[in-house]
Amino acid sequence: MKLSLGFSPCPNDTFIFDALVNKKIDTMGFEFEVILEDVETLNQWALQSRLDITKLSFPAFFQSSDEYVLLNSGSALGKGVGPLLISKSEAGDQESKIEDLTIALPGIHTTANLLFSFAYPNALNKKFMVFSSIEEAVLSGKTDLGVIIHENRFTYQQKGLYKVRDLGEYWEQKMKAPIPLGAIAIKRKVGAVAEKIDSLIRRSLEYAFSNYPFITDYVKRHSQEMSEGVMRRHIDLYVNNYSLDLGAEGRQAVATLLDVCERSGNKQGAAHSLFL
Repeated sequence: MKLSLGFSPCPNDTFIFDALVNKKIDTMGFEFEVILEDVETLNQWALQSRLDITKLSFPAFFQSSDEYVLLNSGSALGKGVGPLLISKSEAGDQESKIEDLTIALPGIHTTANLLFSFAYPNALNKKFMVFSSIEEAVLSGKTDLGVIIHENRFTYQQKGLYKVRDLGEYWEQKMKAPIPLGAIAIKRKVGAVAEKIDSLIRRSLEYAFSNYPFITDYVKRHSQEMSEGVMRRHIDLYVNNYSLDLGAEGRQAVATLLDVCERSGNKQGAAHSLFL
């Protein structure tokens, strides 16, 4: 059986899926058509129900949950992993006048956008762009502030940028829950196959962990020229026990985020259970 599988080229995703897509483990007869794309592209595709299995932001998953169900393995949740609001000035009163400032964000359906709106509900002057363009947008003055994710958390200071607020830290303080960032979901119509795919993703990640901190060529090839040290920091931050299995705490964190989405008007109540 062949299934389409989409995830991002970021080290956390390629680390998780390397053994599966490159057949370093027994894939139980499954073949995968692999598509690597920016997460907001994957979000848009999920809303169109294009891929069989996909990485996507949790707000996009909530909006597409009639078509997709959340797998237990492969997701990105955690503490201390949230997006950062940055500026090119070290000090100032940006937060007090944030309603008048322009903010670069990595996509309307991203968890980063939801967490920013959670912290600053009245800041509406947003510009959406690919996550890797946000640092330059702030540096060039195209936007006043930016919300960064992925490896940019580790590079923004080297470029002369400054943190205004850790949006993940704000979420954790207010909600007392881990941050659900990225989901791995599968089409509901595949039926019982979903449990087999879930098991394969877990085995792929277990294989990766068993060889860590070794960085494979597959991860390096897609890592946009970052150093191995940054790759490891990226993996260490975003891949954890929740990635192996959401567990009860992970599921509760997802439910908490869904409640915030519903209260903000971004998602009506799901018609199906979110979880496999």
